[in-house]
Amino acid sequence: MDALWRRSPLTAEQIVEDVAGPQGWSEATVKSLINRLLTKGAIEAEKAGRRYLYRPRLDRLTYLSQESRGLLDRLFDGRIAPLVSHFSKTDQLSPDDVAELKRLIAELDDDR
Repeated sequence: MDALWRRSPLTAEQIVEDVAGPQGWSEATVKSLINRLLTKGAIEAEKAGRRYLYRPRLDRLTYLSQESRGLLDRLFDGRIAPLVSHFSKTDQLSPDDVAELKRLIAELDDDR
């Protein structure tokens, strides 16, 4: 999605060039991802000669909201606290992460 938000429309080959190397993914993996994004309706394809041009259908904020909600629903019954607890118990929260979470919670408390 980042590749398409930065520059679009792109062909599948251009997406592979932009994404595969930095992510360490094969061409087949990138093309599978393109197909999943098409199925989800996150991107669209337009026939241009013998190729397809891909562009995002969702802006970054909408996409992130949908994906994060889906992750929470699938793995943590829609709740954020078990997600944070999981990261805490598996030592995946850095001191900077903890400080940021505390700051966000303080902001929420101030807003209520």
